[in-house]
Amino acid sequence: MLQVPFVKQPELTYAEYLDRECISSIKHDFVNNQVFAIAGTDANHNLIVCNLVATIHQRLRGRNLRLFALDMKLTISSASNATYYPDVMVTGDRVDNDAYVKQKPCLLIEVLSPLTAMLDRREKRFNYQRLESLQEYVLVSQSEMKVELYRRDRDGWLVQCLGVGDSLHLQSIDLAIALSDIYEDVRL
Repeated sequence: MLQVPFVKQPELTYAEYLDRECISSIKHDFVNNQVFAIAGTDANHNLIVCNLVATIHQRLRGRNLRLFALDMKLTISSASNATYYPDVMVTGDRVDNDAYVKQKPCLLIEVLSPLTAMLDRREKRFNYQRLESLQEYVLVSQSEMKVELYRRDRDGWLVQCLGVGDSLHLQSIDLAIALSDIYEDVRL
């Protein structure tokens, strides 16, 4: 097996990252002044995101909430400007009006893939939960009908695991979604 020596990526400032990201043909997360390319997604991942977006979009019509999917950056300034591309994000703060970056979501949803599951469960969850505006963080498996809901309450974060026959109740946007709707047309 050919071994490639570890090469440390050059560090960038947040402004340099944003400038480069605007012209990049691929998306990158930005953590601790380092950029990390984001892997592409498969059919299951895309179907789940589309099912979530279609359902959530209908619920948000006429409300002061905005829905973003896949291509909107989220910057967490309390985490040294860590920046990610959540799969689904809902914001409700009209001051959070930058055209390319949001900072005050009330709901974040990530669809887990074998390559990203650990990152989504650990690093992203830790950083996301630092956001004062965030009320709920949802992890959706793409390989089995399983959803993890993290909800903020006055004592911290509660977790609820859901499976076949359950519904996901999102208090942040006052919506219940049957898991069968989230997984419609998905091959498990």
